[in-house]
Amino acid sequence: MCGIAGYIDLSLQRPASAEILRRMTDSLAHRGPDADGHFTEGAVGLGHRRLAIIDLHSGQQPMFSDDKQIVLTYNGEIYNYIELRQDLIGRGHRFQTDSDSEVLLAAYSEWGTRCVEYFNGMWAFAIWDKRNHRLFCSRDRMGEKPFFYSTKDNTFVFGSEIKALFAYGVSREPNWEVLDALLSFLYIPAPHTFFKQIMKLPPGHSLIVENGNVKIEQHYNIPMLPDSEFQQNESKILRDFEELLYDSVRIRMRSDVPFGAFLSGGLDSGSVVAAMAETSQTPVTTCTIGFSEKAFDERDLAKDVANRFQTKHFEQEVDLTDGLGLMPVLAWHFDEPFGDSSALPTYIVSKIARKKVKMVLTGDGGDEVLSGYSIHHREYVGTYLRRLYGTPLLSSMLSGVTKLPLPKGRRKIKHWAKLVDRADMDLVSRIIDMQNGFTSNLRTDLLKDRKDVRPAREFIDEVLSPYHHCSDFTKFNYWLSRISLPDDMLCKVDRASMANSLETRIPFLDHRLVDLLATVPAGIKLKHFVRKYILRQTVAKKLPNSLLSAPKKGFSIPLARWISEHRFLKEEALNGAAVSNLDCNVLEALFSEASLESSTTANGIWTLGMLSLSIEGQSPAISDSGLNTEAEMPFKGSAVKGI
Repeated sequence: MCGIAGYIDLSLQRPASAEILRRMTDSLAHRGPDADGHFTEGAVGLGHRRLAIIDLHSGQQPMFSDDKQIVLTYNGEIYNYIELRQDLIGRGHRFQTDSDSEVLLAAYSEWGTRCVEYFNGMWAFAIWDKRNHRLFCSRDRMGEKPFFYSTKDNTFVFGSEIKALFAYGVSREPNWEVLDALLSFLYIPAPHTFFKQIMKLPPGHSLIVENGNVKIEQHYNIPMLPDSEFQQNESKILRDFEELLYDSVRIRMRSDVPFGAFLSGGLDSGSVVAAMAETSQTPVTTCTIGFSEKAFDERDLAKDVANRFQTKHFEQEVDLTDGLGLMPVLAWHFDEPFGDSSALPTYIVSKIARKKVKMVLTGDGGDEVLSGYSIHHREYVGTYLRRLYGTPLLSSMLSGVTKLPLPKGRRKIKHWAKLVDRADMDLVSRIIDMQNGFTSNLRTDLLKDRKDVRPAREFIDEVLSPYHHCSDFTKFNYWLSRISLPDDMLCKVDRASMANSLETRIPFLDHRLVDLLATVPAGIKLKHFVRKYILRQTVAKKLPNSLLSAPKKGFSIPLARWISEHRFLKEEALNGAAVSNLDCNVLEALFSEASLESSTTANGIWTLGMLSLSIEGQSPAISDSGLNTEAEMPFKGSAVKGI
């Protein structure tokens, strides 16, 4: 796990500058505090910051092939590098190190740009092929590792984070076209960013710079099949899933440094810990944070798992209110506006875990591959409602219920009425209606003075339009797995963990599991309307009953209360609205407690606050090893308790 950066003059005439390259890699010091390396030759510069996890003593980068004709800078882990190494030895390759980086180099020498098809892992890398005058860049299948790029002054510039491109000199000019998408989704979908001159390489894509041209190619996509081609043998599906999950955990435990797991009170992280405990020869280290706000605290459930599997368990209580001081730090690490406020607790648990280990396995991705979100459940139920109850008369009757002041005990009626309302919508409208940001009506009011903003629904249409042959449920899950997962969930985990020089590995996103579950029908994933049926029938059977019966909780913070109590959030949101030319009067009206009962309103306000801080672009105090500890961790006294 590392940080990479570099650039190449497209005409191959202008020499690369070691000084500029070092400036770019210095901005990524937090991603790789163990070592740095730089290569400049002719028009090419490749830089690297290393977080050493495998082959601690001989895996330095940039790394060269034996004949010095191929140069690599690489961020990530190839988990099947041991098996690939043996295959490549059989093909005549010889190795000087035990690193997966050298295996990647040999794989490129053997298979060229098709090498990525052989990798099981997470990666973002750039290879300079001197013989062919080719720069080959690639991003892993699911988008666990980031890759940003720009073409500025006839120069191709890239980096693990946007700040490396800023360090080169790429402009911070905002890309207002994505503003509606940001305020709806709370993130910016690939290949776009918040900056006009900067793009994201989408997951499962490679990029080739050759003969002065930049060409992007897709090397992987999630299988998109019509329902008629889905697997139907439930027992085989359960057997294959369990076998693959255990193997995925096993190969992700390959490490030369201490490692552990993030453990919440959910089925996904609990199942990962269960598989780790069965595989490991020593007790697994588990890390949990808890909150003084009981509604957000899952420590008791996490402790049940830790006790069941006899882990070496660490927990820490955090008063999240004091974490408001971390907002500028988060804005600096994320570079562009990012509205998922769970980045804050993710950052904190990463900091705590880093005191004990250098790498963790997580339960991220389980909801996407297993169709385990509440919105999956609602979409699945909606398929039946559209068949059975999708009449205009009943829809009108039930939608009228939503306008009645129902007692708390009858709110389920509102829930079902909303399901019927959505059943009458087209798929893109339903997806928009399920987003966590401002509602469509609020965004229309806020954006009324802007004429240069692209409607959020166009981004969804663009992604789903090639898949007319698939069911709505399949397309819905594709949006979540192909866009929301990498641009929200994986972005959050990468930036928050790497801000603390901690590597995260995600067993549920092994491409073999993704491919398997993409061909399993919703009727098996949500059999009897049970969330995560497949996991519950396999690995999760080993978990304590307390987890199996617990309601689903998100990793969230009491955002609405914070906004009501802290002027700082309101001021930043108003500043974000002002610089974005939004209607600030509309925003002011949202600051009442009644309006903030809506979580989507609170999320939108947080997003505008992060937008304000991102545009300011102020960096916290920096030391040679990354962020200054005092600058990034404002907790004092009793604010943090535990470890």
